[in-house]
Amino acid sequence: QVQLVESGGGSVQAGQSLRLSCTASGYTTEASCMAWFRQAPGKEREGVARIDRIGKTTYADFVKGRFTVSRDNAKNTLYLEMAGLTSDDTGMYYCAARAAGYSCYAQSVFDGMAYWGKGTLVTVSS
Repeated sequence: QVQLVESGGGSVQAGQSLRLSCTASGYTTEASCMAWFRQAPGKEREGVARIDRIGKTTYADFVKGRFTVSRDNAKNTLYLEMAGLTSDDTGMYYCAARAAGYSCYAQSVFDGMAYWGKGTLVTVSS
């Protein structure tokens, strides 16, 4: 059975940095497509960053230049480095992974995501 567990969330001041981690079990991160999503209170879940099977990354415009997604396959862990945080970045952050055989470049970043973590909360205060 596949499990994804996020960690690293917390409360920080605007302008500060934070690193989130997503550790996978029953799943191999290498040669895969994984992504980070977030959901602010009262809003819909949205894609944040994605990394494909060869390490190519893609970012939402609202985090480009501030966030960096990476992975350590030896540790079976996905990371999201967040810098220059603002109150707009507040929300629950989720890690997700696509099932084998699905394209990493579907019309929606949500397409094909078969596995999801329960999320880690990030709160940015001014």
